[in-house]
Amino acid sequence: MNLTPAQRQTLSWLLILAAGLGVVWLLAPVLTPFLVAAVLAYALHPAVAALVRCRLPRTVAVTVVVVVALLLGLALLTMLVPILAKELPQLREQVPMLADRLNRQLAPWLSQFGVHVQLDVAGIKAMAMKVLDGNLEDWMATALSSARIGGSIVLALVGNLVLVPVVLFYLLLDWPNLVERLLVLVPPRLRAQVDGFLAECDAVLGQYLRGQLLVMLSLAAFYTVALAVAGFELAVPVGVFTGLAIFIPYLGYGLGLVLALLSAVLQFQGWYGVGAVALIYGVGQVLESFLLTPRLVGERIGLDPLAVIFALLAFGHLFGFVGVLIALPLSAVLLVAGRRVRQAYVGSELYRG
Repeated sequence: MNLTPAQRQTLSWLLILAAGLGVVWLLAPVLTPFLVAAVLAYALHPAVAALVRCRLPRTVAVTVVVVVALLLGLALLTMLVPILAKELPQLREQVPMLADRLNRQLAPWLSQFGVHVQLDVAGIKAMAMKVLDGNLEDWMATALSSARIGGSIVLALVGNLVLVPVVLFYLLLDWPNLVERLLVLVPPRLRAQVDGFLAECDAVLGQYLRGQLLVMLSLAAFYTVALAVAGFELAVPVGVFTGLAIFIPYLGYGLGLVLALLSAVLQFQGWYGVGAVALIYGVGQVLESFLLTPRLVGERIGLDPLAVIFALLAFGHLFGFVGVLIALPLSAVLLVAGRRVRQAYVGSELYRG
């Protein structure tokens, strides 16, 4: 088959792209911490650059930014400690009573529709005593001892937790040189196109990251204030955790909702707590979906709900839980690339026929 020079060039680029995607797919478990560190480095590089402009040595600036980022991540995780420490002992005592309450209130209502449900209160109590026996320290000790069974999984997790900050530090330290070395590899005739593509990606990602941060802070304030007004004792840790965990699409909101429902069931008698959580989290979801995200993140990314769901599933399948975290920003980059591919296709002879 005789190919024109332009067709051979296109075929060469497609083969290179296919080979690159194949390598990424085969090495996905190994590349995951490096990919996460690269995304974090891109997000944190402006902070390092700002400190360098303030006459701070780059090594010191990178160290400060990485330490602050690690402390913020640790602070988010430690918000779960007071919630678990307070609610686990209560949950062990309240589960049998909750089952008995459901038998008395829910079962008669369901029987009107021909659904007969009767919970085994004694069995539920025995299961609660077995599963929830002990305190938070006992749970942690059990979790650590179980590491002997799944040692490889634990070692891989710990290895990634250690590797990501190390890779992040060196990426931030050498970021300007790394970007320059990558740009040198671009053929001179394509330099203008690549520069334009990278500038558009940078604009989209910058808007996404800044907007997402504002959405997280706004929702953290909303959930905290709303839960406090409703009388929740754990309003601050549950509200702040829910707002900040929004950066994990769907999963963060779901985990915050579960924690709030658990707090409501343990603190309040009757259905007031559950109703308050349903109202607060329903309003919060509407606020995020129809007001905060469109206005603060903007429609420039151009990902509709179906595209978001597909991106989460696809990246989650390729890179696991970490893929869910990086799905949206990487999808924004792919969207920019897709726009340019579409423009090239529409202007090509293949399209015009």
